[in-house]
Amino acid sequence: MPTVVLVGTLDTKGDEHGYLRDRLLEHGVDVLLVDVGTRAPRIRPDVAAAEVAGRDPAELTDRGEAVETMARGAERVVRRLYDEGRLQAVGALGGSGGTSIAAGAMRALPVGVPKLIVSTMASGDTRPYVGTTDITMTYSVVDVAGINSVSARILDNAAAALAGMARVEPAPAGARPLVAATMFGVTTPCVTRARERLEERGYEVLVFHATGTGGQSMETLVRDGVLAGVLDVTTTEIADDLVGGVLSAGPHRLEAAGAAGVPQVVSLGALDMVNFGPLETVPERFRDRNLYVHNQTVTLMRTTPGECRELGRRIGRKLAHAAGPTALYVPLHGVSALAVDGGAFHDPEADEALLAGLRETLPDDAEVHELDLEINDPRFADAMVDRLDELIREER
Repeated sequence: MPTVVLVGTLDTKGDEHGYLRDRLLEHGVDVLLVDVGTRAPRIRPDVAAAEVAGRDPAELTDRGEAVETMARGAERVVRRLYDEGRLQAVGALGGSGGTSIAAGAMRALPVGVPKLIVSTMASGDTRPYVGTTDITMTYSVVDVAGINSVSARILDNAAAALAGMARVEPAPAGARPLVAATMFGVTTPCVTRARERLEERGYEVLVFHATGTGGQSMETLVRDGVLAGVLDVTTTEIADDLVGGVLSAGPHRLEAAGAAGVPQVVSLGALDMVNFGPLETVPERFRDRNLYVHNQTVTLMRTTPGECRELGRRIGRKLAHAAGPTALYVPLHGVSALAVDGGAFHDPEADEALLAGLRETLPDDAEVHELDLEINDPRFADAMVDRLDELIREER
């Protein structure tokens, strides 16, 4: 019988978790209740709060310390239950605190393990909870405070979803080695061509949209050890991190593959731009810059020569520290569809500054290929694919 683990603050949300547990049992799955509250629970848990905290939870009188302690403990308990084969799905109900604790535990589980939270926080910015994992969040509509005609229907749906997901047998692992590729709208032809060529050679290709979270998700899989190689065509998230755009993947983007020793072929895709929302949301200090309205919700801004030089320096430093096979491919005639001759972001001075920054920080023995092509030329994609295939085969 599959088991659903419920993670909740049973001192304040005990009745609601009890209702969800009963509905799950009616669906024919087993349930384990993990208590992450700090006071006496309203229903009996299967894993007590003291076991989660590693101490008497009544000692946790500071709310911040209590949330942090329970979050660490829940992560440890949930991961242990999964490793022991006693968790086929995990669910939770909560407000901000309970959601934060449960989400942290869920993020410790591999992608593909069913994860569902019914939360008062699900109609706002869910990125702090979901992160780079496959957590499903359902808005509770009403507060998680008692069972009423609205909350009952929502919890009934959550129980059905968790029970159904828990029963699904995971698909067998594919025999093809996995390769990740990063893509943006302005590098789509390159990545599409590369994906098709890699698939012809027997690889399974996972394409990630370089939207900040996309790059983080790709690098999470790198750290999880599931990738044979990385085709990092589109490194634009580094530009957003430098300049203050809305699609930053954080300061450590482009470091995971190097640290893990995973073969990587890297390019400079879309480093000619920084991303913002609708035109009216572009910060005032940038209003006199070269702006391009990509659509009603996305405005692009051309990076300056000074910004490009620093981007080159940063990328050079990151690649210089790579522990595994690394090759850099530079398209000399445009790093995006907008940077080509005649394009809205064509700027030879900025392009040259980007190269100068790379040359400042890359070691003399770095593998760099400067091709007289634009990034979306099929020959550029083919060259990157050929080299990544070689690096992966040499490593394997």
